Amino acid sequence: MRDDPDAPPIVDAEWFASATLVMPEPKEQISIRLDRDVLEHFRRYPRYQTRINAILRAAMKHEKKAG
Repeated sequence: MRDDPDAPPIVDAEWFASATLVMPEPKEQISIRLDRDVLEHFRRYPRYQTRINAILRAAMKHEKKAG
């Protein structure tokens, strides 16, 4: 398994000792109005709010690249 290039690296105590814990930035809670069909679409997925955030972030990055 160690020779398999597709296998994830084996982590040991030394790796954990040198690892740095990175906490995500806290999110801001807001109230937003969405069309019912849009909300129904996203609610079909687990963690739908995270998915909406990721899509908005991708749109933001695209807009910054184009601007």
